[in-house]
Amino acid sequence: MGVQPTITPAPTETPVISESPDDEWESLAPGLERRTLQPDTESISSQIVVVRVDPSQYRFRAHYRPGEPLRASEWAELLPDAAVIVNANFFDPENRILGLLISDGVVYGSSYIDRGGTFLVQDGVARVRSNLREPYQGEPLEQAVQAFPMLVLDGLAAFQSERQEFPSRRTVVAQDDQGRILLMATPFFGLTLENLSSYLAGAGLGIQTALNLDGGGSTLMVLGTGAEREVIVASFDPVPAVLAVYSGVGD
Repeated sequence: MGVQPTITPAPTETPVISESPDDEWESLAPGLERRTLQPDTESISSQIVVVRVDPSQYRFRAHYRPGEPLRASEWAELLPDAAVIVNANFFDPENRILGLLISDGVVYGSSYIDRGGTFLVQDGVARVRSNLREPYQGEPLEQAVQAFPMLVLDGLAAFQSERQEFPSRRTVVAQDDQGRILLMATPFFGLTLENLSSYLAGAGLGIQTALNLDGGGSTLMVLGTGAEREVIVASFDPVPAVLAVYSGVGD
């Protein structure tokens, strides 16, 4: 969510919502699919855009610009070959990431040890793991982003709140029972974390682990390349770190 004041997005960065039925996946390319979920069937405000990625056909990279945040359209311009871009870590007022981020083996920040989770790529294998179960111990990773809280563990809802929660825009990275990676963003008012946790565990997507990334004004999703590129969810605030998906493995 960063901690910067909310900034109205550029007029060209309006949400573009898939019209795919809730029970169908739209194939965008081999190994890349899109689907729109609506947890509250009475309100479009809870809508979730999901992109499912086959990690055997796509690779992931974390990108970080310390102190130099960008909006969705600017990240899209900077990373023209990325098939998907979503925002990643929380960050401070100086636009420095909180938690750990690893980009092409270069380590930034320091790992959370008492909360949250990590999306990582190790030896070419993408995973979503809990920091409490598997804390980062300095092992070599190609890519990593961190945030909190964990929303799903072992296929079960993993987050409950003792405090009053309010709906907010959300960004999520998850992994299903076939090892596929799911990237999610809510374009409108979103959900509470507890409701999101419960919904994802029971959504029938086979989700085994799910991690909440930065949300609120930072929520961002860009999809497609070239003339087919769309800003699906425009961040209200510029963000310094993103997770990007590229076609091909080992390129």
